[in-house]
Amino acid sequence: MNAKALYLLSVKENGISAGAASKLSRGEMMLLEEKGGMFYLKASERAKFSVVLTGGVFDVLHIGHVLTLQKARELGDVLVVVVATNETVEKRKGKKPLHDAEYRRAMVSELKPVDLAIVGEADWMATFARVKPDVVAFGYDQKPISLPDGCKSAHLETVKVDPALAKTSRIIRELGI
Repeated sequence: MNAKALYLLSVKENGISAGAASKLSRGEMMLLEEKGGMFYLKASERAKFSVVLTGGVFDVLHIGHVLTLQKARELGDVLVVVVATNETVEKRKGKKPLHDAEYRRAMVSELKPVDLAIVGEADWMATFARVKPDVVAFGYDQKPISLPDGCKSAHLETVKVDPALAKTSRIIRELGI
């Protein structure tokens, strides 16, 4: 595994366990450091590529999501997508999502621009600390939030597509769901 693959594994698993690390080659282990019984990519290795973080609900995938994720991917070497928890969707949208968070994560993970999709944590900063992005890409309809020092913010433009095909709420309304 190269440094990017080790980074993605450590983010996916929220650290590489000692058992999983024991199966890595000596060269791969040289790229990692231990913290609290788990292994993570060394900062010197992580600095060799840029990570973009973006997120959303992704309840009904549509062309607007795909185009937005393509634009986000262009901002760095690795794209990590955070899928909102069921609780976050209920809190922000005032209703339950159509699909469970794990289902939505699995769907998003299969999209070509996405290197890794994870379900977010209850605390946004815990997710941020897990991913350690260089850039956070906000969709055209998302409100940017305050980010820690050293992290850049990018607000993506509206995608050029028929709004009837690229707005989840409109699709749900038209389907009568």
